[in-house]
Order: sequence, then structure tokens, then C-alpha cells
Amino acid sequence: MYELNLDATIENLDPVIAFLDDIMEQHDVPMKAKIQLDVAAEEIYVNIAHYAYPKGPGTARIEVELPEDNSQILIRFIDKGQPYNPLEKADPDITLSAEERPIGGLGIYMVKKSMDDVSYAYEDGCNILTIVKCF
Repeated sequence: MYELNLDATIENLDPVIAFLDDIMEQHDVPMKAKIQLDVAAEEIYVNIAHYAYPKGPGTARIEVELPEDNSQILIRFIDKGQPYNPLEKADPDITLSAEERPIGGLGIYMVKKSMDDVSYAYEDGCNILTIVKCF
């Protein structure tokens, strides 16, 4: 397992993506999956940085697991911010125009549609959002 711990700030988005890209390169993750994972990781991490800690700075931990057969990648985003399950948010009505659609929810919708599994748990004071991509 790989692990990255850092302050949950927007300025740390680049190190998060670099950390994930390095792992995916080491394990020959296909380019299509890599692009989808980068987009999902950016969406999830930015939400943590913007919303998890309304009372001040906090931290984030990213854990990555790959089975020996390199058939999938599992990425866990963990923070100790306020409890929030983004999967409970209703999917946006994508049939509406951008002007008609309420703001918010499109990013997590894209994550749910592009990953093979997305799950949320709140354990020991931590939000844990897990994404899995098979390839």
C-alpha cells in the first residue's frame, strides 16, 4: 500500500496528482483509466480542501492499493473533517441546460459514472471515500 499525508489545501492538489500518477506509471495503469482516475482524484481532493474543514485547516490522507495482478486500483481519500457523504447527494439532471441546472453535484456524478465502485464510510472520526477502477 502507498500512502500520502498532507495538509488539505488547494495548493497541495499538484502533489496529490503527482503521487497518484507516479504509482500508476509504476504499475502500467492504462492511459484511459489514468485520465479517469486523475479527474476523479482532483474532484474528490478539491472537495476535501474546500469543504471538509470549515473552521480551519486540516489534513488529508490518500491510500492506494493495487493487487498483484494489476487488474484494478483502489484509492482511499481520508479526512477528519465534518462528516459528509457525497454519495447521498442526488444525481444532477443532465438533461437540463447548464443555465437551468442547479450548481453542484456534477463532479461527484462524474466520479460515480467513471469508476467501477465508489463507497463512503465514516469511521473513527474520519470520512473515507473509496474509488475503485478496474482495467
